[in-house]
Amino acid sequence: MTRSPLKSLLRTTLGAILMTASAWALALTVKPYSADELAALQQAGKPVAVHFHADWCPTCKSQARALEELKADPQLDDMTVLVADYDNVKDLRKSLKVRSQSVMVVYKGAQEVSRVNGQTRAADIKAHFVKAQ
Repeated sequence: MTRSPLKSLLRTTLGAILMTASAWALALTVKPYSADELAALQQAGKPVAVHFHADWCPTCKSQARALEELKADPQLDDMTVLVADYDNVKDLRKSLKVRSQSVMVVYKGAQEVSRVNGQTRAADIKAHFVKAQ
């Protein structure tokens, strides 16, 4: 029995779509900061970064574009970036000794492994994130 070329093409295409979708599901996630979310990710031993972002900050806007680019990077599977509003999380800033916006504090579980200080290139930010993998 021979398979139709159309069925073979559909199976191949469906397989490629499923593989791509699974890679996206494991790629970098960016979401708003919450203390509960940070605690849960740290307790689970997951890689996580807190990005101190301000809407008025041009460096932060460039970092946000770099994070969008990194969302497609399969090497950053399971990495979550929690975006904290720099102007409204004063207690968190104080506890982490963050003195300026455009800082990302990178954790592997509950252990801080790196800090991104104003870097805007995706490759530079990624170099910090892979330390948490």
